Amino acid sequence: MTLSISSAFDAGNIRLLGVDGQRADLEIVRDRESDFYQWFHFRVTGAAGGPVTLRILNCAGSAYPDGWPGYAACVSEDRQTWVRAATRYADGVLTITHAPAGDALWVAYFAPYSLERHHDFVARIAQREGVSLESLGNTLDGRDIDLLSIGDGPLQVWLYARQHPGETMAEWWMEGALERLTDVADPVARSLRRKARFHIVPNMNPDGSFRGHLRTNAAGVNLNREWHAPSLERSPEVHHVLERMKRTGVDFAMDVHGDESIPHVFLAGFEGIPERNDAQGRRYRRYVETLERLSPDFQTRHGYPAAPPGKANLSMSTNQLANRFGCIAMTLEMPFKDNLDLPDPVEGWSPGRSKALARDCLAALHELIDDLR
Repeated sequence: MTLSISSAFDAGNIRLLGVDGQRADLEIVRDRESDFYQWFHFRVTGAAGGPVTLRILNCAGSAYPDGWPGYAACVSEDRQTWVRAATRYADGVLTITHAPAGDALWVAYFAPYSLERHHDFVARIAQREGVSLESLGNTLDGRDIDLLSIGDGPLQVWLYARQHPGETMAEWWMEGALERLTDVADPVARSLRRKARFHIVPNMNPDGSFRGHLRTNAAGVNLNREWHAPSLERSPEVHHVLERMKRTGVDFAMDVHGDESIPHVFLAGFEGIPERNDAQGRRYRRYVETLERLSPDFQTRHGYPAAPPGKANLSMSTNQLANRFGCIAMTLEMPFKDNLDLPDPVEGWSPGRSKALARDCLAALHELIDDLR
C-alpha cells in the first residue's frame, strides 16, 4: 500500500514533497502572513507492514532551530495515547522513524489539542457547580474567545493559555487547572474559590490553533507582542481580554506557554518593568520558591535571563500586566522535549505531566494567596 499524507484537518500542518516506498519527504508550512513555522501535525496512511521514515526537510529555517537537537516527535495510532518516536536531526532535516501496528499513524510536534476537544471540555466544565461561560468577543475568523469564571472571593486571578497556538501543552495544563478548581471535594480548590474569583481563558488563539500555526493568529500577529496597544484589526484576542481585565482588576496572572529549546519547566517574571515594587518582587519570589518545593518537575536553574531594570518589553503580557496593575504576573514555560530532570523515555513531556503541573501551580497559589490581599 502506498503511503498517503494528509493534514487537512483541525490543527493540521504539513506539505508533502514526495513519497518513495515507505519514505516520505515533507516540509512544514509557515504561519499565514508570517515567517514563523515549527508546528506540524499530520496523518500517515498505508503505514502498516514495516517502519516508515518521515523526513521534514526545512527544519533549519524554522522559528527555533535550536529546538530540534534532542527532540523526539509525538506519534499516535488512536489519537488518545501519544508516545515519542525515534527521531534524529542532522543538516537541517528531522527524520522520524516508526513502525505502527495498523495502517494509520498520526504525527505531531506535541500531543495536539484540537478546537473540538476545546469545545467539548469547555461544555463539560461549564456544567459544573459555580462555573460561568461567556464569549469575550470574536477573533478575526469569527470564533469565540471563551472565558470560564469560578469563585466568589475578592481577589482577581487570571489564567490564560495558547497565545502561541502551537504550544498545546498549555491547554493540557488548563485541563488540569480547571478540573482541580471545579472539584467540589478538593479542599485546596474550595479554599481558592472562597478567596478569589478565577477568570480563565483556555485558548487565547483559536484561529491559529485551527489553522495549524506555531505562533500567530489569523493575521500573522504574535499576540504576546500586542499587550501595549492591542487593536480589533490586528489582535482582537488581546484587546477583548485586556478590556475585561481593566474591569475586574488583576491580583495574580499566569500566562501558560511551551518552550521549544529548553528541556525544563521554568517561570519568567517581570524584573525589568518600570513600576516594579518590592512587594511584587517578594511575592513573586515566594511563589517561585513554593512551586519548586511542591513540584519535582519545576526548577529554577534554567530559564530566560531577567531584563535589566526599566528595560522590560511591555508588549508582552506578563510585563504589561505587572506594570499596569501592580500585580504578581508570570509566564510558565513547559518543554516540547522532555524534562531532563525527570525524563520519561516513552512519552517525554506529556499531556498528563502538564495537567499534574497545573494542580501543583494551584497548590502553590493557595500557599501565597493570603499575602496578595
